[in-house]
Amino acid sequence: MNRFIIAILFSFISGAAVAQRISIEEYVDQFKDIAMSEMKRSGVPAAITLAQGILESENGNGDLVKKSNNHFGIKCKSTWEGESVNHDDDAEGECFRAYDSAAQSYRDHSDFLRGNKRYASLFSLDADDYKGWAKGLKRAGYATNPRYPELLIKYIEQYNLQQYTLFVLNNTPSADIAKANEEKADVSTSAEIKAEKAVVTEEAVAITGDPNKTITINNSKCVFVNKGTSLLALATKHNINLNKLMEYNDLLEEGILKKDQYIFLQRKSKTGEKEYYIVQPGETVHDVAQKNGIQLRYLQEYNDLQRIEAMPANTKLFLQPGLKAVNAKEPKVKMHTVEPKEGLYAIARKYNVTVQQLKEWNKLSGNELKVGQEIIVSK
Repeated sequence: MNRFIIAILFSFISGAAVAQRISIEEYVDQFKDIAMSEMKRSGVPAAITLAQGILESENGNGDLVKKSNNHFGIKCKSTWEGESVNHDDDAEGECFRAYDSAAQSYRDHSDFLRGNKRYASLFSLDADDYKGWAKGLKRAGYATNPRYPELLIKYIEQYNLQQYTLFVLNNTPSADIAKANEEKADVSTSAEIKAEKAVVTEEAVAITGDPNKTITINNSKCVFVNKGTSLLALATKHNINLNKLMEYNDLLEEGILKKDQYIFLQRKSKTGEKEYYIVQPGETVHDVAQKNGIQLRYLQEYNDLQRIEAMPANTKLFLQPGLKAVNAKEPKVKMHTVEPKEGLYAIARKYNVTVQQLKEWNKLSGNELKVGQEIIVSK
């Protein structure tokens, strides 16, 4: 009887462990923004970074990454002064670098490539030449697996990782990327990495507003913070999960705030305290939602709006249901024609919707799009 119970428990525990495995899609969704930030900073293509992370860490499920946050299988070498763990690889008990967070691992991966002469030739390649980068990494000795380039290319093409490289290229001034490719990054030391706790990119700055002073707008707690504030640092300061903080504030992009604004520490209300709000010059629908402590989707619903770009000054936006919308004549369904080098992620960002919404509206099973294809971008 006891053996039977033990067998059942073992089966249950094993099943739970399998259920907790991270899929490749989940891994990409979790780390794509860090990979793109690192591309802007260092010039390492986001597609290559993500493909290496998938392969080296078993998309976040490998033993090494679980005990060290090392997503890229980088060994200690003589230059490493930080924390380390022993792990069986080509030989038994080899020394691998250990990090406090995945963000630190991604940053060190970029610096490892930039600061090592044997990888210098990679940075003369075009950032969108993922096949050249994949083959170049193998030639430079990054991995011993003879199929390494083939595997990287397979992941990039199968999971459409190239769209994240293209998004950075299409949304970052070429001079900035050229500057990243001209500057030489030093291999990170333990002191440098410890100084970066809770900061994803070097663009992140200390919270400079008054993030400790909590105020209430429309019965919801919030703080007013300055442009340049790190969302991750803010979430850490207030002990809130980063994804929850983004959800509370209807934000699609994590990283650095691009303007001074209110950031809510709890879910906003579905209705405003007053009936309507008059839009001020330069304000977006999102700005109005934040100023009035109302969830963006309800503000859009009350006014039959699809986008959140700047609204004409003096537009009346209703903050409560049941009132006739004014100056909101956008069509119910909006279409977009796919352009060259354009992926679902870039289109979703352009129209402030999610990739999942685009897939559902257009009945797409994968991420592949064809140039000239007409897709629904709002309903």
